[in-house]
Amino acid sequence: MEDIHLAPSDEDDLYSGYNDYHPALDMSTLQYDEGFQQAVRTSYGKRPPVTGKTPGTSRGTTGMRVPGTSKAGPFRGITAVPSTSGRPVTGSQEGLARPMTAVRGAGYTSVGNRGQSGVFDPLNQRSTSVSPLQFKDENSPEERVKQLEKKVTELMEESCLAADRKELKLALDKAKEAASKERALTRLRDQLTTEVPPNMDLTYCVLFNLAIQYAANEMNTEALNTYQLIVKNRQFSNAGRLKVNIGNIYFQMGSYPKAIKFYRMALDQVPTTHKDLRIKIMKNIGLAFVKLGQFTDAITSFEYIMAEKADFQTALHLILCHYSLGDREKMKRSFQKLLEIPLEYVDDDDKYTTTLDDPHANLILEAIKNDSLRKYERKRIQEAECIILTASKLISPVLSSTFAEGYEWCVDQIKSSPYSELANDLEINKAVTYLRKREFTQLFEKRETKVASTAATNLSFLYYLQNDLTQADKYAEDAIIADHYNAGALVNKGNCCFSEGDLEKARDYYREALSNEASCVEALYNLGLTYKKLSNYEDSLDCFYKLHAIVRNHSQVVYQIAVLYEALGDMDQAMEWYQQVATLVPTDPHLLAKIGDMCETEGDKQQAFQYHSDSYRYFPSNIEIIEWLGAYYIESQVFEKAIKYFERAAIIQPNQVKWQLMVASCHRRSGNYQQALKTYKIIHRRFPDNIECLKFLVRLCTDMGLKEASEYATKLKKAEKTKELKEQRANSGSRPGSRRSSSRTSREGSASSNTSAPMYSPRNSNSSRSYQPTSARSVDSSRKEFPLLESDESYQPRQKELNTTYEDPLGPMEERPKTAARKKDADDDEFDNEELGDDLLPE
Repeated sequence: MEDIHLAPSDEDDLYSGYNDYHPALDMSTLQYDEGFQQAVRTSYGKRPPVTGKTPGTSRGTTGMRVPGTSKAGPFRGITAVPSTSGRPVTGSQEGLARPMTAVRGAGYTSVGNRGQSGVFDPLNQRSTSVSPLQFKDENSPEERVKQLEKKVTELMEESCLAADRKELKLALDKAKEAASKERALTRLRDQLTTEVPPNMDLTYCVLFNLAIQYAANEMNTEALNTYQLIVKNRQFSNAGRLKVNIGNIYFQMGSYPKAIKFYRMALDQVPTTHKDLRIKIMKNIGLAFVKLGQFTDAITSFEYIMAEKADFQTALHLILCHYSLGDREKMKRSFQKLLEIPLEYVDDDDKYTTTLDDPHANLILEAIKNDSLRKYERKRIQEAECIILTASKLISPVLSSTFAEGYEWCVDQIKSSPYSELANDLEINKAVTYLRKREFTQLFEKRETKVASTAATNLSFLYYLQNDLTQADKYAEDAIIADHYNAGALVNKGNCCFSEGDLEKARDYYREALSNEASCVEALYNLGLTYKKLSNYEDSLDCFYKLHAIVRNHSQVVYQIAVLYEALGDMDQAMEWYQQVATLVPTDPHLLAKIGDMCETEGDKQQAFQYHSDSYRYFPSNIEIIEWLGAYYIESQVFEKAIKYFERAAIIQPNQVKWQLMVASCHRRSGNYQQALKTYKIIHRRFPDNIECLKFLVRLCTDMGLKEASEYATKLKKAEKTKELKEQRANSGSRPGSRRSSSRTSREGSASSNTSAPMYSPRNSNSSRSYQPTSARSVDSSRKEFPLLESDESYQPRQKELNTTYEDPLGPMEERPKTAARKKDADDDEFDNEELGDDLLPE
């Protein structure tokens, strides 16, 4: 029961006594305390002097003394003494006025600790001899040395960063500036009275960076001198290894004996514990011997590396040395060593295969599948495969007496190695080699049914490319016998029939190929061409529409659809499809000319001119386009621009006199008679028997009143007589009833090689053939021909009187307006007998 405490009675209050405090701490009387109010109104919170003295207290707040203490006595604690206003006051040591509310001294005083200097020093740092806030003297020797070292370091960093950005000139300038600063630093150290140890590491870095930048800027002499400064200075430890860099410079300069000398000197100074560095130096020595043609010494170096730590590059170099010496057995052994080299630090591809069980692991694999480490692994694998294939391609033709045996040995060795997947690439290289030698029968020697059919199909394709239709048909037939469902073989067979003109049979083979393989686009394309040749345009259009659905926006397919619509007479649809082809192949000059011809047929001369101009821009040597543009400008009466096109035509066909005659006619029509006469004279010198040129010369000289008219008239008469004799001789030598006529050959609007020959086998579909929609364009009847002379009847030679009249090939000249032909009478009305239109009336 003693431990049980009963609840207090109602008379006892649990919270009683908390509000009881000393009367001196009563803050409600502060507003009536005159001393406190005066202290609040004065600065720094100082109370004014007390007028009366209280027994046992000091004379005021700033100098108050606690009762029971002496002036010099020790601090005994805090004693509350009532002030004049009844507030307790805390005591303190003399001269140390603490805050009135502080429990113990914190050192923050307004006057006490400042002493004589008046400096705020709460941590008593005034006793130290040197202030931490005092600035260092920058002119002191030690400080100058540090600042200069810092500047040199910054210049070296800038030089290295510039070299990394491939700014070699800037990097060299910064390196030179750093070397200059470093020499100034050395002189400053020497001048100091106090001994400052030299910074050899900084000197080494400056010189080494300068030598590197000299070498990068191909200033080999300066780089060698700088390296020699480093190597000869014995204060630099391990500086002898830089002889490797000296050897590299001599190697680049072509001084291979000196390079080998410095490589060996560096090799002597590298300890045996640095195995990788020694191997790299030995590789450089071997390469230098290769450059000198000393393959035996190079083989010694490379074999040492292969024994210590084999790598792919060294193995390839070793094979090349044996290849140069013609040692077949050592080539084989070196190739086997090459295949035994493992790929280090490369994981298998199975590591990056995702699984369906762990989504978190799949996310990690997706993240690392293409990271930098994986790219590095791929690069190492590609380098290894490239070296193995290069070595096998090099030694395969020389390993044995025959080409095939050497390849077979290499293929067998690769199949039994960890790089067995490269055997297929070597087989392809073997096939390409046979192709170059045109030994097609050696390409495929397998006897299995599927492989034999594929081989025969490819052989048929190759013979078809050589235009050997007999062999192509033979191997296509063999492929069909080996595998009757081989769509490629059926397409090749149909191609042979198509080329021989048997269209019905070709159509059947293409149909059979489509029945065996519905997605055979070659068979569908060639079937459409066959229907087109048979003039079955609707079925051909269906085939090309199906092909267009399978192969979207293929230029050849879209072009064939446009040609078929043109053949069906639907010119609007044809124009639309031709324009689609132009969007797919915007730089085809023949296609643009074709669209221009269609626009001209529809009467849109401006659009036709635009398309022909684009065609001329892409193919400025097309005579037909040049002739059309020249005719357009002649029709537009812009002869100056027409001259440019006819001059180009004369350059392309210098032996055609008509282009030069057109140039002369344009000069005459534009009013430049002197230039026209000069051009006709040039034509006459090149073609002295040209009757048309002589007629123009006679007319021009007559009109201009030149004395040369009679001379040219005599030459014209002689030329006409010579021409007449030649015609009589030709007519007398020909058979009775035979007629010689010169007719212009019409150009066919066909679809180039695609319309005359089908596409090839699906295995070798020849998809890289260039697109030629219109190799020869049809001449529209609407196109204007500009004969040099409209009628030869006006120029029949006469015995007595010389006919010098002519007709301009460009048509009659427009009459000039007859201004001031006669004086206007005052009574004449300008609008006499003319009706005034509404457009002439004032608004």
